[in-house]
Amino acid sequence: MLSPSPRFNDFPPYTPIEPFEVLSARMGIPMERIVKLDANENPYGPSPKVSKVLASLPFVHIYPDPESRALRERLAEFTGVPVENLMAGAGADELIDLILRVMLEPGDCVLNFPPTFGMYAFDTRLNAGQVVEIPRRADFSLDLERVLDAVRRYRPKVIFLTAPNNPDGQLPLPEEVEALLSTDALVVMDEAYVEFTSAGGRLGERLSRIRQVLERDNLVVLRTFSKWAGLAGLRVGYGAFPGWLLSVLWKAKQPYNVNVAANAAALASLQDLEGLAQNVEKIRQQRQELFEQLCAVSFLKPIPSEANFILCKVEGKEARAVKQALMQEGIFIRYYDTPLLRNYIRISVGRPQDHQALMDALRNLEREA
Repeated sequence: MLSPSPRFNDFPPYTPIEPFEVLSARMGIPMERIVKLDANENPYGPSPKVSKVLASLPFVHIYPDPESRALRERLAEFTGVPVENLMAGAGADELIDLILRVMLEPGDCVLNFPPTFGMYAFDTRLNAGQVVEIPRRADFSLDLERVLDAVRRYRPKVIFLTAPNNPDGQLPLPEEVEALLSTDALVVMDEAYVEFTSAGGRLGERLSRIRQVLERDNLVVLRTFSKWAGLAGLRVGYGAFPGWLLSVLWKAKQPYNVNVAANAAALASLQDLEGLAQNVEKIRQQRQELFEQLCAVSFLKPIPSEANFILCKVEGKEARAVKQALMQEGIFIRYYDTPLLRNYIRISVGRPQDHQALMDALRNLEREA
């Protein structure tokens, strides 16, 4: 009898966030009334240049460039990293999977610091690796002593570090990054939200470590167009890699991984950096305004964030009940009820009108208490 590998018998699936049309149909609420603050998407959408280029794609019937050459050349200008060290992917998610596919043998260890982005553990298990988790402290900082002890004990092949981290939005300390880079493991820094950092410059260039890949044989830096450029639905990301690793990744990569629409949209975004940087700055400003508003809600304890979302501890109520009450108003947020995130919610930064609807609903919940 045919059957899948037994390692999938208890395999935990990844739980994705659902799109507008699914939420609209489920709740019976028109899509235009939905306030979607659950997936860290950019509320301002892509550059107008993207809509224009997508309306006139000339070669949809032809396979895309398997090496994404035009995109990588433009990314080299944008990042200061040579084209020879860059690879584009169907979102940074594809690159995470690809790295693990070429780095791991069955049973090899990957070091992970939960709570953090769930795809690191998911893809490690998918590629028959062993996830070694060193939980963060209560303030979401790394427990560096335990981390380095785990490095000595388990000798991980790969270490994942998100900067800023999801779901708390905090940056790792420079000394923590340096300590990890001093190990023999491949350190994969996921900078999906670096463009939103307050000290990162126009689009995160001051804080990004992407150029350090040229100096560090054990550093990979991943970036994405999903957040700052508003291209989450088109799935396009990229990474900077040391030469020894990239030569292997080219062998293992699916040949046509970045489709023609995603490629064109990414190129158009890179032609409108000033316009997109203005959207990023609006999100930074609205993050601060939203944080101050959430601080005034009696049952929420928000955590300062350097990303485009704010994590809040719910006190005196159940986080799940808060989420469900907001859903009834067409407002969607993320909630957590795990050992490391007991009774938390995460709210993506939206537009002023989104925040007004959210705050009205939260104040109604306060009055009902």
